[in-house]
Amino acid sequence: MKKIGLIGGTSWHATIVYYRLINEMVGEKIGTQGNPELLIYSLNIELMREQNKEKINAKYLEIAQILQTAGAKALVICANTPHMVYNLVQPQLAIPILHIADAIGKEAQKKNLKTLGLLGNRPTMTGDFIPSRLQKEFDIHTITPDEIHIERNHHYISNELTQGVFSEEAKAFFLEQMEFLRLKGAEGIILGCTELPMLMDEKDFDLPLLATTTLHARMAADFILE
Repeated sequence: MKKIGLIGGTSWHATIVYYRLINEMVGEKIGTQGNPELLIYSLNIELMREQNKEKINAKYLEIAQILQTAGAKALVICANTPHMVYNLVQPQLAIPILHIADAIGKEAQKKNLKTLGLLGNRPTMTGDFIPSRLQKEFDIHTITPDEIHIERNHHYISNELTQGVFSEEAKAFFLEQMEFLRLKGAEGIILGCTELPMLMDEKDFDLPLLATTTLHARMAADFILE
């Protein structure tokens, strides 16, 4: 099995889910007598809250190089938003970063989905690091909530979900946003915050929900077992 590095901590709640899912998914193939070697670097989420892009880029590059030197054959960034560093960090590494948008795109292709709604925090919904890659690599169009709703999306994720609070109020809000995205043409919904699948799942809405945590963990498990 290949050794991979996980960059977590944004949030640690989601990092735990990544660790569990990767081990479970690899275990489906090799049984329970063993488990994959994983290197985990869990950073302080305050780095992301500062929204200082230069500082974020520098820290992720530093961590990526540490994990590469430690023997990782690939890296998994255990959250959606930090993929904003991909274009800067990846060219400076000799190993691949398994991009979360690729996991989304492959699943959307399987389901024959061409237009996806994207829910997440403000940087994820207003940035292009997921939509542009989906468009370029998979010819998939991405729709985001209206500007008037973006701040409230960000509020629930930043002040509740990433701090381990999963309220019925937040769930009702995101279900409403999903309905708005459907009306704008979405054929499926990207749960583009790794805590969103901890708040709701497929049974809560009647469009396909693409849970980035699960899809990304599967991508990691497949790489480990290649």
